[in-house]
Amino acid sequence: MTEATPPIRILLVDDQPLFRHAVATLLDEQPDFTVVGQAGHGVEGIELAQTQHPDVVLLDMEMPGLDGLATAARLREVAPAARIVILTVADDDGHLLEAIRLGVQGYLLKDLHPDELYAMLRAVMRDETPVSPALVGRLMAALRDTGRPTVTPATDEATLSSRELEVLRLVADGLSNKEIGTTLSITEGTVKNHVHNALAKLGLENRIQAAAYIVRRGLGRPRT
Repeated sequence: MTEATPPIRILLVDDQPLFRHAVATLLDEQPDFTVVGQAGHGVEGIELAQTQHPDVVLLDMEMPGLDGLATAARLREVAPAARIVILTVADDDGHLLEAIRLGVQGYLLKDLHPDELYAMLRAVMRDETPVSPALVGRLMAALRDTGRPTVTPATDEATLSSRELEVLRLVADGLSNKEIGTTLSITEGTVKNHVHNALAKLGLENRIQAAAYIVRRGLGRPRT
């Protein structure tokens, strides 16, 4: 008999109690999620992350005291194993770009459907980096237009294999590992390995940073 996979441990950090409790109720109804803590502000969230060891921190952007960005930066230090996903009503491009620089693993808007939230949290645990569909086009445009560096790779694309570069181009197009595998006729696990190796070579932390790198270097696939 195979051992059951433990549920994904989620910490909620949001200053709106009604919304926070509603999300917790929804997540706890899913057999593969468990909410291990709820915090009403960033400082409390940081403290709970250190004691509860969540797999995912679902973090609001607009909070009194420490905002989402400041909280995310601190979480990266005290709970480096936790994946940080921003869940917010704020669709500010500056916040999105700064979150990418900090290495968050996802950036979602609060108007998404519960099933979309579940799918995106599961994708985070597969080392994907979900962004609300409404933000993807704006993200790519912002990365092309702004002159401020978003990420600073440790090296350049010359270290990448042709397949790794091909995979990163599809990542920049917003494709999931499964979709990339279908496109290239390779397994999803092989795609994951290529992404992992490419990120390690470039000194980047996640898929959003990889997409930013591809866009900034002008390495994306030609648009038809």
